[in-house]
Amino acid sequence: MVYHFLFSTVLCRMDPERAHTLAFRAISLAGRVPVLNGIVQGALAPYLQREGVQVFGRRVPGVFGLAGGFDKNAEAVRGLTMLGFGFIEIGTVTARAQPGNDKPRAWREVELGGLRNRMGFNNDGAEAVAERLRSLRSTVAGRAVFVGANIGKSKVTPAEEAAADYATSASLLAPLADYLVVNVSSPNTPGLRDLQAVDSLRPILVAAREAADRATEAAGRPRTPLLVKIAPDLADPDIDAVADLVLELGLDGVVAVNTTIQHDLGEGGLSGRPLLDRGIDVVRRLRGRLGPVPVIIGAGGIFDVRDAQAYLDAGANLVQGYTGLIYEGPLWARRINRGLAR
Repeated sequence: MVYHFLFSTVLCRMDPERAHTLAFRAISLAGRVPVLNGIVQGALAPYLQREGVQVFGRRVPGVFGLAGGFDKNAEAVRGLTMLGFGFIEIGTVTARAQPGNDKPRAWREVELGGLRNRMGFNNDGAEAVAERLRSLRSTVAGRAVFVGANIGKSKVTPAEEAAADYATSASLLAPLADYLVVNVSSPNTPGLRDLQAVDSLRPILVAAREAADRATEAAGRPRTPLLVKIAPDLADPDIDAVADLVLELGLDGVVAVNTTIQHDLGEGGLSGRPLLDRGIDVVRRLRGRLGPVPVIIGAGGIFDVRDAQAYLDAGANLVQGYTGLIYEGPLWARRINRGLAR
């Protein structure tokens, strides 16, 4: 109730990106305060440590995690874990640092429970993000956090050089991440979604897989799972084709779904409540096509325990969200993970 009042009276009157920056800084700072971190982790431990799920041969502390896009540069992983997320997906990270698209580039769609953005993969680049993850992993607590890395194509990289671009990011981040996600489904980088076509996608996934394997072998670390993230706007036959490619290449799974451009609200991809039904349908279709082994991370429109459970019932192994954090506040992830644990 307190957060909803604050959201409706204060945050809604702020520019969305400005509000995000202020909240992000507070979360990041909280994660650096040892006493506060210990208190919160102690409160979360009874359900995050008792429950969890086995994925990729490892125990993930909680089924519900944070989707890529909130912490683009791995700057607030500890603070976000304090909020009750079972895992954190950082990024999207590109091989080259880039500022993203011109502002304004984020809009709330309050009546829909949605968020529309055209951020354009603004991030510090794979080398800088890798250094932050290396620092995180240098501590016992940092090594315990389950972190995925979402990678995308640099805007300046031509489509014909996309495979090498993804390979660069994969080689830098694979030894430091618990899983990698190849993002070819954001609508905010020109031409990126065209790479979801199987003929274009295959060399990207092969290059990312090979680069990740070389990097982890050189570092003496286990193989890092590789997934691909797809858009909700793909036609069902194209979803089947991506699933078949995942099986053909022996990849570890799929993240479904990204934002949608099937709206008339203006530029950018739409996330939040409008994605729920389509996201669940895509997950159900993927599970039927992939069979029981590949991991599916369901995302899109999750606001409460029932939404998350619907994804799990459709065949997802893990679920994640982002927009709900904006509308529901800092206790959101904790409520969902506790509800799922019960």
